[in-house]
Amino acid sequence: MQAQLRQLPSVDKLLQNDQLAPLTEIHGRVLVVDAIRTVLDLARQRIMAGQSMQPAAALVEAILARLSVTVRPSLQPVINATGVIIHTNLGRALLSQRAQQAMLQVASTYSNLEYDLEAGARGSRYTHAADLLCRLTGAEAAVVVNNNAGAVILALSALAKDKEVIISRSQLVEIGGGFRIPEIMAQSGAHLVEVGTTNRTYRQDFEQVIDLQRTGLLLSVHYSNYQIIGFTTQPTLAELAELAQSYHLPFMEDLGSGTLLDTVPFGLAHEPTIQESLAAGVDLVTASGDKLLGGPQAGLILGRAALIEQIKKHPLIRALRVDKITLAALQATLLAYLEGKATIEIPVWRMIAADLATLTRRAQNWRRALRSLSQFANLPLQVVDSVSTVGGGSLPGQTLPTKALTVTVPSVDALAAQLRQADPPVIARIDNGQLLLDPRTVLPEQDKALVAALEYALTTAK
Repeated sequence: MQAQLRQLPSVDKLLQNDQLAPLTEIHGRVLVVDAIRTVLDLARQRIMAGQSMQPAAALVEAILARLSVTVRPSLQPVINATGVIIHTNLGRALLSQRAQQAMLQVASTYSNLEYDLEAGARGSRYTHAADLLCRLTGAEAAVVVNNNAGAVILALSALAKDKEVIISRSQLVEIGGGFRIPEIMAQSGAHLVEVGTTNRTYRQDFEQVIDLQRTGLLLSVHYSNYQIIGFTTQPTLAELAELAQSYHLPFMEDLGSGTLLDTVPFGLAHEPTIQESLAAGVDLVTASGDKLLGGPQAGLILGRAALIEQIKKHPLIRALRVDKITLAALQATLLAYLEGKATIEIPVWRMIAADLATLTRRAQNWRRALRSLSQFANLPLQVVDSVSTVGGGSLPGQTLPTKALTVTVPSVDALAAQLRQADPPVIARIDNGQLLLDPRTVLPEQDKALVAALEYALTTAK
């Protein structure tokens, strides 16, 4: 054992290795030395545990692998083959090329983020997307914060702190990540007043509890990630807007996904748009920027100018403000809508609008590419009917018909695990004991990488 320990190369000797020496210039001496020491420590532990000493070449390979892991960012691109378009765990909406270019442009040079070019004086970051949002939705004013949860808590804090907020019992929602309306309301300093029952609420339920000394606002929350069906009743937005107006109270709606396009022409159920809510008389609408809008993570607050001004003066807005890169991406995304190019440019809408013939052809191309490799000539590969979903808490229960490639192997879990170790990783779906890959959420330029990842995973899976 002592003889083997003495035979281990020193740190200095390994630093002179032809494969390791150049890496000190690329990654810095400190990181390379750290990787060498870690591998040598592990080698000593193995020897002291009675195992044979590894050859020098194996030590070098281990050092290279350790260094590769150290310098690889934990946040990395993946291929989404699940068929879930707005996949919360995989980064939600993909940004358009126009949005990406806008982000790069403002990130690589100075910008007029808070500078009024016409006046030659300090300006406001909140002007940059506001005009576009107002033009697209008909809102009097708008402000953008970091996400929709931030938008809700900011609006409630600014407009209803120490006041009562009236909401239907059926709308006390929880979305992913533990975002619960009652807890958000408590955090804002507002007091929850729930009315009606789980399945049936009426306008008079709201009216009976309004107290002009205590009531701050009426609140409606869109059922973004669940449905209530059967023996149900809810007052319309127009009814609640008229009620709020008659008592000179603000009426606010948390719309969640916040689409600007009608989803019905794409074979989906109708998802309420921001424009519709404002047209119905809602005073203040909050929505997400990175769901059906197809832009960056952001919280949009739109509505009456007087309320928006009140919100902009609240101290919490500074803690929730967006940076120049988010604003650049949001502006570029909104311009695509303004020019009528959303379904052409914005990936979320391109995926929703993808036709079945194209999806079928791509899945068949994947199968053909794998079958062309001799070792997979007889592998059970099928192109089957399946369904995609919008995801992201949008359109619950709604699906889009798709075609998918299925792979049948003895251990589908092992194959899925190996796909996640590919470069880039591929996230697939397991359905009825088969691995399923949906082309709807795989970018066309990722097709070759997907096939290469499948080849790697099928070869290495145990």
